[in-house]
Amino acid sequence: MAATLRIQSDWSRALSKDEGEAWLSCRSPGKPTLYGSVTRRGLSSDGSPDIMASEGFMVGEVTKKSILISCPHENVSTKFLAPYTSFCRIHQKSITCLDISSGGGLGVSTSTDGTMKIWQAANGEIRRLLEGHVYDVNCCRFFPSGLVVLSGGMDAQLKIWSAEDASCVVTFKGHKGGILDTAIVDRGRNVLSCSRDGTARLWDCGKSACLGIIADCGSPINGIAVGTADNSLNLGTPEKPPSEREVGTEGKILLLAREDKKLQGVGLQSRQPVFLFVGSDAFNCCTFLSSTYILAGTQDGNIYQLDVRNTNAPIQVIHRSGAPVLSLLPYQDGFIASQGN
Repeated sequence: MAATLRIQSDWSRALSKDEGEAWLSCRSPGKPTLYGSVTRRGLSSDGSPDIMASEGFMVGEVTKKSILISCPHENVSTKFLAPYTSFCRIHQKSITCLDISSGGGLGVSTSTDGTMKIWQAANGEIRRLLEGHVYDVNCCRFFPSGLVVLSGGMDAQLKIWSAEDASCVVTFKGHKGGILDTAIVDRGRNVLSCSRDGTARLWDCGKSACLGIIADCGSPINGIAVGTADNSLNLGTPEKPPSEREVGTEGKILLLAREDKKLQGVGLQSRQPVFLFVGSDAFNCCTFLSSTYILAGTQDGNIYQLDVRNTNAPIQVIHRSGAPVLSLLPYQDGFIASQGN
C-alpha cells in the first residue's frame, strides 16, 4: 500500500495571502505519520507564488492553480489542484449528493441542512428549492433530458420533480425504510431505488407504480448501478413474462452494494442472481467501467475492481487510506473516488 500525501482542503485560499501557510501530512501504512507545512513568501520573479516546504517535504512546480509537493523519505509526490470555482452559498451544511444535467447547465444537490436545490452550474445561482420530502433527502439525480430530477429520502419516498417549476409530479411509495440510492434505466421510463429495508425496486414512471422487487437482501443496500451486461454473461430467465411497462431492462445487470459486506449482481429483467462477491467491509457504492469491468468501494477504504464474468477474485484492490469510499465515478480511462476524509 502506497504512502498518501495530503494538504489541508483550503490550501489555495491559505496560500493566496502574501505569507499564508497550509498544513501537510504524509501517511504510510504501519508507520508514524509525517507532518509539515508549506509557506508562501510572496511572488517569484515570474509572477507565480514563491512557496517553500518544511523539513521532510519538497515543493516542485508551482502555478497559480496547482502545486506539486513530494515527500522524498516515502518516495511519494502529489499534484494538488485549486478549485476551478467554489459555490459557498448554495447550502449551509455538508453536501450529501449532487448531479449535473446532461447539458451541463444545471446542478442539483442535497445537504444535511435539509434542503434540495437546483442551481446554475456556471455561477451557483439558486434556481429552484425542491420541497416535499419529510426528513433528510439522501440522493438526487437528473434524468437524461436534464429537465426532470429523481430524489430519494429517509421518508422512504421516491419523488420526481420538474426542474422548470419545482413541482413534484410523481411520488412512489412502497419502501419500508429510507431510500439510499437511485438509478435510471435508459431514457427514464423506468427507474430503480434501493433502501435500508434491504430491497431494490423497479418503478414505472408513467403509472407511478412498482413493477417489482428486483432483490430482497435482508440487509440495507447502500448503493446501486445499472449497466449493459457483457454478451457472454448468463443473466437468467424471468419466471414470468415481464410487464409491457418494463422498458429497457433486457440485457441489463443491476449491481447492489450491500451493508453485509456483499456486492451482488442481479439480472434486471430476470430478477435472478448473477454473482455474489464478499468484501472486507460494508459496500457503500458501485459503478460500471464497461460492460465487463466494475468498481465497488467499502467502508474500510478498499476499492475493488472486478470482472463480472469471473468474480472469484478481484482484478485489483486499491487502498489509499482507511477512510470510507463514498462514491465512484468513471472518468476518461480511469475513475474518480471520494472518501470520507
